[in-house]
Amino acid sequence: MASVPFDQLEGFIWMNGDFVKWADAKIHVLTHGLHYASAVFEGERAYGGEIFKLAEHTQRLHDSAKILGFTIPYSAEAINEASSALLKMQGFQDAYVRPIAWRGSEQMGVSAQNNRINCAIAIWQWPSYFDPAQKLKGIRLDLAEYRRPDPRTAPSKSKAAGLYMICTLSKHAAEAKGYADAMMLDWRGQVAEATGANIFFVKDGKLHTPTPDCFLDGITRRTVIDLAKRRGIEIVERAIMPDELAGFEQCFLTGTAAEVTPVSEIGPYNFQVGEIAKTLMNDYSAEVQPKQAIAAE
Repeated sequence: MASVPFDQLEGFIWMNGDFVKWADAKIHVLTHGLHYASAVFEGERAYGGEIFKLAEHTQRLHDSAKILGFTIPYSAEAINEASSALLKMQGFQDAYVRPIAWRGSEQMGVSAQNNRINCAIAIWQWPSYFDPAQKLKGIRLDLAEYRRPDPRTAPSKSKAAGLYMICTLSKHAAEAKGYADAMMLDWRGQVAEATGANIFFVKDGKLHTPTPDCFLDGITRRTVIDLAKRRGIEIVERAIMPDELAGFEQCFLTGTAAEVTPVSEIGPYNFQVGEIAKTLMNDYSAEVQPKQAIAAE
């Protein structure tokens, strides 16, 4: 699967209200979203034929669009229905779901008030975001050069395409050094997140995680916090400075793609793949399974 270019996959894509053949889901080279990053998207996963927290993801897609100054011309209900129908049409039980909305090609320039707002959903099978064998040992993170920006300079509460430019640069740089990913600081020099996942640390049985005031408060992040609370684990959301990493015992990432992924190393700092990380990894795996499938067992 990894060797097949994404524009050559087979199946269907939902695009502007219609199911079209995968190869026919095209846009013009002068699309505003391509040139000016006026696009928002979501990353979702299906487990056992159901898309996990679909409604929450679709609502965030709409909210992100509003932050970027446009309205998606399809209701949340319509997008949810299209997503579920497309999953069945693709014939997948476990898959990755990518809805996206963007400004079209009617106007080309910084201002594009009259551009059509387009929306599409694609679903494909995607293996583990990180190497499964390495994930069990804990992945290694580089320290990113770029920082998450001040929310006064970027729409940080939106899952906007443009915000991921520095994530791509940072992940590429990390992979070139042999790391799996990179940890980013924010503009103040505080620990923020990885390039596509939130981050947690364990110390003395408590979970410490950065306050998401300049990066996304991820849906997986919130799910894991809820799972930890069910276990009676105390959650501490606060500003975390890089020099504190030496005092943490465990570390893990959370995200739709990453799920719950233990971290063994961040630059010069080392962590154990301990019981809390393992427990939450297992709890999350159980949480995402469709409830009717669990009941049937």
